Amino acid sequence: MSALRIVSFLPAATEMIYLLGLGDNLVGRSHECDYPVQVKDKPVIVDCALDLSKMSMAEIDIAVTKQIALGKSLYKVDETKLRAAAPNLLVTQNLCQVCGPAGNEVSQVLKTMSAPPKIVWQTPRSFEEVLEAVRALGKETGTEEKANDWAKRAALHVQEISSATKKLERVRVSFLEWVDPIYCGGHWIPQMLEWAGAEDRNSKNGTDSVRISWENVLDYQPEVIIVSPCGFKTAKALEQSVMLKERPGWNDLPAVRQRKVYAVDANAYFSRSGPRIVVGVELLAHLMHPEDFTWTGPADAYRQVC
Repeated sequence: MSALRIVSFLPAATEMIYLLGLGDNLVGRSHECDYPVQVKDKPVIVDCALDLSKMSMAEIDIAVTKQIALGKSLYKVDETKLRAAAPNLLVTQNLCQVCGPAGNEVSQVLKTMSAPPKIVWQTPRSFEEVLEAVRALGKETGTEEKANDWAKRAALHVQEISSATKKLERVRVSFLEWVDPIYCGGHWIPQMLEWAGAEDRNSKNGTDSVRISWENVLDYQPEVIIVSPCGFKTAKALEQSVMLKERPGWNDLPAVRQRKVYAVDANAYFSRSGPRIVVGVELLAHLMHPEDFTWTGPADAYRQVC
């Protein structure tokens, strides 16, 4: 049997690969695969098709929406590097065109290879499906026991947090995955909030994050606001969250009056369907109920906006 050679087009899958002890088998990645730190030594095979570096949040939203509407990909695959990597397993997704190459694009690229790899598609939309994605990858790579063990421990841990928060009062929260325009939380976010002892009427369970009006946030009168722009780490989220202060009614919101507005590391704990969303539940529990849950994770996981 030939040695396992994996290419990951998906940051969440890359984190799973290292979780399962397969880092040495990874021979290529996307430009967004940045965790754990040693992955940065791997060749970048997928890059962004748009230069978003100098765009505002509103400009990024417009550019991405236009690219998708035109049927164009947000990503470009370096076919020369892909052939040189010679993977026999490729992990990618169909979930969200913003998060990674998917569907027909990947299929078209693989047609150029003389020995195309097997494809593992990951399309999780809930916490349970994230666990299943880890188990499926473990089965595919001969690390099934390790994958199953982690999935059991992860499920038990969030259940322990959930059981503890059931004794506490629910907190009204607005979880924002983009601030200009406003996008609500989607996919697994409502589950994470529920386990952390919170609720967000505007978030969409098990489906894509969508645009909502600022009036939806005002009407809900959140006691906590989480600013978690997809693809951003804490420093960038903090920078972008300042724009919310310009919106009408901002100073009257309970979360603002009580100084419970937080910018978080979306990349690490919320926007990726990877192993660290378990830690994201811990972080949310701390932000919702700081007297009952301490935070022992990285100091830069969140910052108080106001």
